Amino acid sequence: MNIRHFLPLVFFPLAAVCASSSPPLALSPGEAFTYRIGWGIFGGAGEVKISAHKVTLAGSPQLRLVTTTATRGFIRLLYPFTAAAESIFDLHNGRLLATHATSAAGHRRTEAGMVFDYAHATASYVDRLHPERDKPALVIPSGNPADLITSLIQARTYALKPGDTCPALALFDDEFYQLTIVADHYEKIHTPLGDFETLVLIPRMEKDPKGMFKRGAEVRVWISQDSRHLPVQLEVKFKFGTAIAHLTDYTPPTVTVLALNTPHHS
Repeated sequence: MNIRHFLPLVFFPLAAVCASSSPPLALSPGEAFTYRIGWGIFGGAGEVKISAHKVTLAGSPQLRLVTTTATRGFIRLLYPFTAAAESIFDLHNGRLLATHATSAAGHRRTEAGMVFDYAHATASYVDRLHPERDKPALVIPSGNPADLITSLIQARTYALKPGDTCPALALFDDEFYQLTIVADHYEKIHTPLGDFETLVLIPRMEKDPKGMFKRGAEVRVWISQDSRHLPVQLEVKFKFGTAIAHLTDYTPPTVTVLALNTPHHS
């Protein structure tokens, strides 16, 4: 596996979130993050942008998270990749209501989405380009799914300290994974936005690992320990190399709905 597999695998479809009956929102309305992805000697291999927008649908206030991903520079010449994902969350209870995602890698295209029915603990998966892959009644295990970047950012809302663990539900395409988010250690790091004291969080698949976790991948996120709790750095390490996403630009929220929560520890 190389970077052409890495970007769509890690920075686009995988999801996870700490278990909670009412999950906190990862971002507040108006908040936005921009990350520069480095891969080996290529410091500008790609870019990820995440933004949150308050919307009202059918009279119900919701949060629309938009994530865009694209290769940049020399890597884009080798592997032109772009992706866009939209997630709609209920502003009252923090649950994910629906997703829609598209990607383009050379001549390969994807477009799929899910709608969640928590009353019946099912989700409807629709592949718009390959309808034979549709799954109208996926059973949702206990938990509250969200895309990987959102879930790692969402960990900023939990009052974790080194040694704490948090059970998580993960979704990759049309499969659910059971993960554990581990609060590993405090670390001071230098970023494009300055120096930060951070808490390092590591999501792990400890039981029946599959996908990237079966291949020995390790994901880490550095959460700043100031009042903003910014996810200032993300890292995905494979046997063949490491990709690091540095926070390069941050827009504060127009309305703050975030609050630190105590998760269900294992």
